[in-house]
Amino acid sequence: MRCEKMAAPPPPPPAGSAGACMGLRRRCQRLLYWVPVLFISSILCWSYYAYVTQLCLLTMTNIGEKVVCLVAYHIFFMLFVWSYWKTIFTLPMNPSKEFHLSYSDKESLEREPRGESQQEVLRRAAKDLPIYTRTMSGAIRYCDRCHLVKPDRCHHCSVCDKCILKMDHHCPWVNNCVGFSNYKFFLLFLAYSLLYCLFIAATDLQYFIKFWTNGLPDTQAKFHIMFLFFAAAMFSVSLSSLFGYHCWLVSKNKSTLEVFRAPIFRHRTDKNGFSLGFSKNLRQVFGDEKKYWLVPVFSSLGDGCSFPTCLVNQDPEQASTPGALNSTAKNENHLFPAKPLRDSQSHLLTDTPSWSETSGKAEKGKVGMSNPALTMENET
Repeated sequence: MRCEKMAAPPPPPPAGSAGACMGLRRRCQRLLYWVPVLFISSILCWSYYAYVTQLCLLTMTNIGEKVVCLVAYHIFFMLFVWSYWKTIFTLPMNPSKEFHLSYSDKESLEREPRGESQQEVLRRAAKDLPIYTRTMSGAIRYCDRCHLVKPDRCHHCSVCDKCILKMDHHCPWVNNCVGFSNYKFFLLFLAYSLLYCLFIAATDLQYFIKFWTNGLPDTQAKFHIMFLFFAAAMFSVSLSSLFGYHCWLVSKNKSTLEVFRAPIFRHRTDKNGFSLGFSKNLRQVFGDEKKYWLVPVFSSLGDGCSFPTCLVNQDPEQASTPGALNSTAKNENHLFPAKPLRDSQSHLLTDTPSWSETSGKAEKGKVGMSNPALTMENET
């Protein structure tokens, strides 16, 4: 009886091939992410050629009008490109190392089963961190991909695959996360792009009308003039709504993510928990020095890891007694940082006499408040 030799199974693919495929896939995705930016850049280059060459140099006959339009156009163009560049190439800020778990805490977290035991590890790691927000279940906000306790207003971006401080959204038109480090640049980009489009539409309008009344010479310039007006008007409509929305967000000290899901603090959900009033909200984004407000230079206050908050702290045990109702009514609004605020944040809060520091001894008996508190009156 002849024994047939069994065919050997095919050798497994090399271990490095799967990693190479994943690396190639990621590189292709990164290239695709630049397509919207290239589209905007190409539109901008064409608009420059159409406005400067075809409209100003070849169509306009009045020398004074030509000079004024060229000078004003290049100012708007420079500010537009500058703010757009800063929005794209300013790296998003990530949480500082104090929010990352230590090696021993990581090991403890991996050993413990999910549930209260893991939360105990996270509470121990976060006890000295300036965090007030929680998950919907009241747990410590933890990122299991970055292995860190999330600072307030910090979220993990699935595109960038990292936690972004004060994340607003990931914008495909700039191929970057809009957050604490570049939110001011993003606002200026919206403002200057809107002014750029409005200026083009306003100065091109009379020549656009001449196009339909056969008042322009029969050259290729008239088609550039027509499409230039259509493009400027179309982008003006979309940019005005987007810019107006983000102006409202700044006035309320909210992010886009916080509009869809209000921040949850230790005691309750408060959609206006980070709002300090219009003036302070504006200064938190643009800074104290007004000379830098309209320039794409970083001037925002704070470090992005902690923010002054106006929180309502009601002691559930004291609230059940009649005497406690009067005490909570008197001290309705509280700001209770887990550790001293940074200088720029303290400056936001101490420029009016409504802020006063209470002694640490008086606060020891309050539930959930192990540190000195600051009290603030309602700001109208």
